[in-house]
Amino acid sequence: CTSLLADALLLGIVGDKVMVLARAGLWQEVVTVPANQTFLMPEGMSFEEAAAFLVNYITAYMILFDFGNLRPNQSVLIHMAAGGVGTAAIQLCKTVENVTIFGTASASKHDSLRESGVTHPIDYRTMDYVEEVRKISPKGVNIVLDPLGGSDTSKAFNLLKPMGKLITYGVANLLTGQRKNLMAMAKTWWNQFSINALQLLHHNKAVCGYHLGYMDEESDLIAGVVAKLVSLYNQGKIKPKIDSVWPFEQVADAMRQMQEKKNIGKVVLVPEVLKEESKKEEN
Repeated sequence: CTSLLADALLLGIVGDKVMVLARAGLWQEVVTVPANQTFLMPEGMSFEEAAAFLVNYITAYMILFDFGNLRPNQSVLIHMAAGGVGTAAIQLCKTVENVTIFGTASASKHDSLRESGVTHPIDYRTMDYVEEVRKISPKGVNIVLDPLGGSDTSKAFNLLKPMGKLITYGVANLLTGQRKNLMAMAKTWWNQFSINALQLLHHNKAVCGYHLGYMDEESDLIAGVVAKLVSLYNQGKIKPKIDSVWPFEQVADAMRQMQEKKNIGKVVLVPEVLKEESKKEEN
């Protein structure tokens, strides 16, 4: 995910170390959240890992398994594969037997993607990723994870095999570079993918939309997903990939790291109170 930290860590009033899930307001040292939005950290998990855990892995898990119904021997296209959700999705794909993973990212990140399990990294800057996928899998893929929006959503739909699933969970194309370009935003909005129910009948494909921020009332469902993810973490099958850790006073540098697309994994902001707690743990 190229958005900065959307989850944070607190010490519970009884001393429990917990992960916190909230939509906004966590770029500060002290926050108040409902108890059902807190989850105990697994034994041995660092604060930085916990900060990178909930939003990315819940999103990737629900997209791949609840919507995508990922099964052995299928294929998945993961856009922004080196980001927070992308790296989480790659690890989760590896928990299923013989899944072919296509991942788009700049060429400098391809070695890292291959090491993490991406079968076919694609440089979206110099290659047509649709053509690259078709070269290897002429019929397309079973699942596309789409955080881009605009014309890329149409491309994703056309890349699906029959009975394939497209899950859209962002509109990153609305943001171009370090500044929002109004013309580019208008073009992206104009090119938004649209399809009606009757058209879907003829294609035998599914289109799904996902936004974790609008699932506040689904606490039982989210808690069940977190329990599965914690189990996978304890088994060593998933582990958050931290790109870099920044103190609050360097938030501008942290944002620039993402806007310039230099990160591989999660960019984490660390408040002073958390740095002090981490030092205590090390001692």
